[in-house]
Amino acid sequence: MKNPFILFLKKIELEVYVEWLDFIFIILDSMVILFVAWFILRITKKIILSIEVKMSENSTVDDVKRIKTLSRVMRYITSVLVISLSVMTVLSILGIPVAPLLATAGVAGVAIGFGAQSLVKDYFTGFVMLIENQIRQGDVVEIAGKIGTVEEVTLRYIRLRDYEGVVHFVPNNAISVVTNRSRNFLYAVMDVCVAYKTDLTHLNQTLRNVAKEMREDPRFTSLILDDLEIAGLDNFGESSIVVRCRIKVDTSSQMLVKREFQGRLKLAFEQEEIEIPYRHLVIQQHPGKTLLNP
Repeated sequence: MKNPFILFLKKIELEVYVEWLDFIFIILDSMVILFVAWFILRITKKIILSIEVKMSENSTVDDVKRIKTLSRVMRYITSVLVISLSVMTVLSILGIPVAPLLATAGVAGVAIGFGAQSLVKDYFTGFVMLIENQIRQGDVVEIAGKIGTVEEVTLRYIRLRDYEGVVHFVPNNAISVVTNRSRNFLYAVMDVCVAYKTDLTHLNQTLRNVAKEMREDPRFTSLILDDLEIAGLDNFGESSIVVRCRIKVDTSSQMLVKREFQGRLKLAFEQEEIEIPYRHLVIQQHPGKTLLNP
């Protein structure tokens, strides 16, 4: 007859072994779940990127920008969904009830929602802007008083880099008006100030000649999309008249064309003897009166 104490010890050892085996299986199951989640993330990322490349073929520059922006957002949403589901699955494997956590999270979410309305508005506004194709990566925009190139578009914020290289993170809820400078074309608008005695016919012909020379220049042929448009006399200044004109240009070359045109126009004015006015004071002496010395 076996000793009852020995049988008791063997029973305890068996229970310990079973507990250890259960723990090992739980760890293995959790690792499998995490590996499957990692594998799904890699596969979905490759699928989204392949779709992005396929859709970008034979697409315009504007369409490519939109496709890249939507691709980044889709990868972000996919990552959040996969990670959330994998975490809940691992918690259930570990024996932690998920339903009470979800219920608690729902109640907490309602409570937090009242204090995080701006965050909810960020996501809603970001989603609407993406659907309506208002902003894309690479666009030059003006939002919330900031002007710069869009480096990143998310559902919560937009990252801009301005001309000085300063980076601005603009929350989507702060955006009320979007001014996009990267849609199809822009106009390089110039206000040309000349003296009152200037012959406008001569001036207009000089403007057209400078614009024609620029269009024939290989450096600007692809940047200038149409001939110069002269609106005409726009304003009477204190010492000059203002003639407004504009050139239709590519979205990336507005300031380049404007600066080059103005530089060439100055040289043309010097050759054509067209006066560029500056503020001056004219003193007239009435007959019979003398100027007093200070």
